[in-house]
Amino acid sequence: MTTLASQPPPPKAEQPTRTLSVVVENRFGVLSRIAGLISARGYNIESLTVAGSSDAALSRITMVVRCESELAQQMLKQMNKLVDVVTAVDLSDANCVERELVLVRVRAPQEKRATLLTEAEIFRARVVTATPDNYVFEVTGDTGKVEAFLDVVRPYGIEDMVRTGKVALQRNSTAKAPPREDIALSAKP
Repeated sequence: MTTLASQPPPPKAEQPTRTLSVVVENRFGVLSRIAGLISARGYNIESLTVAGSSDAALSRITMVVRCESELAQQMLKQMNKLVDVVTAVDLSDANCVERELVLVRVRAPQEKRATLLTEAEIFRARVVTATPDNYVFEVTGDTGKVEAFLDVVRPYGIEDMVRTGKVALQRNSTAKAPPREDIALSAKP
């Protein structure tokens, strides 16, 4: 039986976020095991994106977790021990490209529409749809750009929004982990 005293403390808001990238074999239950590994340590995944990779047999999981670097390294070591994990790395301090997408529905009264469109243009926000009462904008960029755009449109009134979560990819291919022997052996005829 687990008591509250034996559970790890919840992450503090002032802790930094870490961007973890995990390449996994595209199999049933892998995401559940990865998420369980994080939650078992009492940490919350702030954003999670999973999609196929350049190899149809593999998927890439990109997650943002609020924790110290040392804990992130411990989690990565545990993830790398899982059978279906090809490689797990912390991209927080790596030379990588990060992007996020947000769709946001913003109130747009007639007298403020021109100003709102001008401000949105600064962020290269694209109008996806418009009604007499609102605009739906699409913004893609790093998390800072997305947050800055949301700060600008918040006074107009955000009616609803959805975010993809962060995706990240290293800029150079030299940082790739070598293929695991068990995967290479299973791929041979």
